[in-house]
Amino acid sequence: MIKKVVLDANIFVSALLVSNSNAAQILDLARAGELELLISPGIFEEIARVLHYPKLQKRHRRTPQELQAFLKEFTEFATVVAGENKIEMVKADPDDDKYLACAAEGQADIIISGDRHLTDLGIFQGIRIASPKEFLDLVGKEDF
Repeated sequence: MIKKVVLDANIFVSALLVSNSNAAQILDLARAGELELLISPGIFEEIARVLHYPKLQKRHRRTPQELQAFLKEFTEFATVVAGENKIEMVKADPDDDKYLACAAEGQADIIISGDRHLTDLGIFQGIRIASPKEFLDLVGKEDF
């Protein structure tokens, strides 16, 4: 059974920066159709914004056209949820609430994030929250 996942923007950034990272492996699973990637307009906007930060541009060295192609790829295989749920759960970083809202709206199985504000929650409305390494360790196990 294909699992529905929500990925934090930092997963996309890590995948772009390090091609063999855990984050890149997770995106490869989504590209291959082994995971159903859920994304909301707010998450997509954050990914686009973060990838254009000057300090990240210096690291990834992608042209605007390459970044556009990277972003467009996800619109081709991700399931876009409306992003209309309003959740106020992450007091320390309310910007992270959009990941919880997307997961709830899309009935995700798991949220994958490197952000402590999310991973410290552990679970939200029955949806597991895991780091990329924890997720990859779970893949193929019966408890996932």
